[in-house]
Amino acid sequence: MDGLAQLTSNEYLVLAGTLHGIHAITSRLSPMGASSGAQVIEGETFKITILLTATGTKFVLLTSLTDTSADGILQKVYEIYADAVMKNPFHTPEMPIRTEAFDTRITALIGSGLGV
Repeated sequence: MDGLAQLTSNEYLVLAGTLHGIHAITSRLSPMGASSGAQVIEGETFKITILLTATGTKFVLLTSLTDTSADGILQKVYEIYADAVMKNPFHTPEMPIRTEAFDTRITALIGSGLGV
């Protein structure tokens, strides 16, 4: 996963677009009728967990295959987002998050060992 730190902004956008496409396709292919799309995608060495909010915002977490805390962590991230970003009158939806309160709280969550 060290390679992710070396990506450019454009490469992150390509990855986000690819994930969005996969998510949209899986929501239509589901045999369960109305589906919200893929929630977990497993690779050989990692797992991608996706939380889709009621507003359509997707939160994505990459973890090891053995991780069992991704759902709880994503819920915490969503709570931080709702509190620090959505309540910020200067944030523009669909734009990158540039809110110090969000960055600080996410850094604290990560620094806590991602305990939920």
